[in-house]
Amino acid sequence: MPQEEAPRAPVKVKTFMSESTSKSTIPSVPGSQRTVLGRTVVAQGQIASAEDLQIDGKFDGTISIADHILTVGPEGHVKAEIRARQVVIQGSVEGDVTAREKIEIRRSGHVEGDLVAGSIAIEEGAFFKGSIDIAHNEASAVSAAPASPTPSKK
Repeated sequence: MPQEEAPRAPVKVKTFMSESTSKSTIPSVPGSQRTVLGRTVVAQGQIASAEDLQIDGKFDGTISIADHILTVGPEGHVKAEIRARQVVIQGSVEGDVTAREKIEIRRSGHVEGDLVAGSIAIEEGAFFKGSIDIAHNEASAVSAAPASPTPSKK
C-alpha cells in the first residue's frame, strides 16, 4: 500500500528581472509608479502622465510630466519637446528639455537641444550640443530679495 506524503509548504523562489524587462515601482513621490516603454516600442504623438516614465524604445512628439521624472534609458531614442520635474538622460534626445528641478545627462547620454532647469549635471563623456539656461523659480527669487519695501512710483 503506497504511503501518502504530507503536503509540502510552497517553496519561495526569488527571481531577479533584468533591468530592461522589469517594471519598477520605486516611487519618486510616495505612492507613485513608473511606466516603462520597452526597447521594442516605437511611438509618436503626445505623452502626458501623472507618474514617472522611462523610455527605452523610440519616441517622437511631446512629453509632459510636470510633477514626475522622465528617464531616457541607455537604448532610448527620443525626438521631442520635454517638460518634467526631473529628467535623466542615458540615451539619445533631440529637442528642447525643460525641467522644474534638475536635468542629468549621464556618461552614455547624447543630447542635441536647449536645456532649461534649476540644476543641470553633465557627466564626463556625455555629448551635449545646445544652450543651457539655469532657471530660478519665483519662490527662490522672492526669498532672495531684500526685506526692505521698494518705493512705489507715483
